[in-house]
Amino acid sequence: MSSSPSLFHFIHRHPRLLVLTGAGISTDSGIPDYRDRDGQWKRKQPVQHADFMHSHSTRQRYWGRSLIGWPVMQKARPNRAHEALALLEQRGHIELLVTQNVDGLHQRAGSQAVIDLHGRADAVICMGCNYQCSRDEVHERSARLNPDFSGFTAATAPDGDADLEVDFSDFEVPHCPHCGGILKPDVVFFGDNVPKSRVQHALDALQRADALLVVGSSLMVYSGFRFCRRAKEWGKPIAALTLGKTRADALLDLKLDAPIGPTLEQLLATWVSPGGQAQVSTPDAGVVK
Repeated sequence: MSSSPSLFHFIHRHPRLLVLTGAGISTDSGIPDYRDRDGQWKRKQPVQHADFMHSHSTRQRYWGRSLIGWPVMQKARPNRAHEALALLEQRGHIELLVTQNVDGLHQRAGSQAVIDLHGRADAVICMGCNYQCSRDEVHERSARLNPDFSGFTAATAPDGDADLEVDFSDFEVPHCPHCGGILKPDVVFFGDNVPKSRVQHALDALQRADALLVVGSSLMVYSGFRFCRRAKEWGKPIAALTLGKTRADALLDLKLDAPIGPTLEQLLATWVSPGGQAQVSTPDAGVVK
């Protein structure tokens, strides 16, 4: 696979990486992505934070659709791309992994130095009293309150949503059991801001890293694209492994338009010598174009 040697040489020259991942890395786990090869939306945009907070009907629709969408994320398992990045971390090549995904699959694969930039879909928080519980608990409560919705089917979305269009006016939304407040997945919805502490943590790691590697992201959302802009400002080389165009194409030093799982697997195979010993990467000057 011609792309793997290119990535191998990139990491050989820049052995300590900040890795930024997006929805494209989880598609082989059965979780669909948001955008096509041209960076355009494949479905309607996800729920907006302001709409969720201020509209009861929006919350009815969100939690009603989640009865279908959440089980897909609940049952998803890490794929070979997640596992390959966990191995790269074990080999000392990842300073920090910053994921735009909310599925928790990097941690399940064994990655430890992870920032969930947009939060985690498997956690729920009360917007009134900060009560926290698992998404599974809310899902089960919601199913008990709304048995008539158990028979619907629809295409699912990357965040546990689903493309279901029915009458949700009778849907009973689960509320906080402590204060009766609004329960919301502990994720950053569109229109909301990523906590500054997460961004700063990631930027600090980027400063320490030799280069930035983007995996499975079109970078169309600014929360991820910002790291490419900052890397360019700081003179950090940038590589991207993703299918299709990215918002940062003009900033990249290496672009690999290739399947993610097989490319990362081949990358790890490249590291193994004929005797079965992992080769040791050392810093070098320059960058693969």
